[in-house]
Parts: sequence; structure tokens; C-alpha cells
Amino acid sequence: MANFYSPDLGMHPDDPFARDADGKLVRRSYWLDMGDRSIVLAMTQGLGAALTNEQKLLHIEDIGRSHLADQICIVEILPPE
Repeated sequence: MANFYSPDLGMHPDDPFARDADGKLVRRSYWLDMGDRSIVLAMTQGLGAALTNEQKLLHIEDIGRSHLADQICIVEILPPE
């Protein structure tokens, strides 16, 4: 199974990233009702800002918005050693 972000549902039972036992997004309509710009903002400055690039990519692919990957997944540049 993919390594989706799994929130602490004890502290945040209504987390929009919550998934059921089968790995399906519970609050899928929350994401599908958003426009592309709102999703980019939520994933970069809001709810999804703390997620890793891999988790962000898996999530946007799951909701059918993989075309937003370049705007959401920030390229990490490592300094020279």
C-alpha cells in the first residue's frame, strides 16, 4: 500500500487527510469540491504544508490532480558539501 500521510485522528477526528482501513480517502468530497488554486494553497501554505513531497504527490494523484505536482511539490536543493 502507498505511504499516504496518516493524521492523528485522536486529536483531529475530522482531518481531511483521514483514510479508512482500505486506504480510501474518507473526506474525498472535501478535496474534489476545491478548485486547483485552492488545492495548491492548501498543500503549500495550509493543511498539507507539513507533508513530505512524496505524501503530497500521492495525495494529489489520488484525488486526480496530478497536473498540479509542479506547483505543489517543491524541489529540494541540497547545498554543496
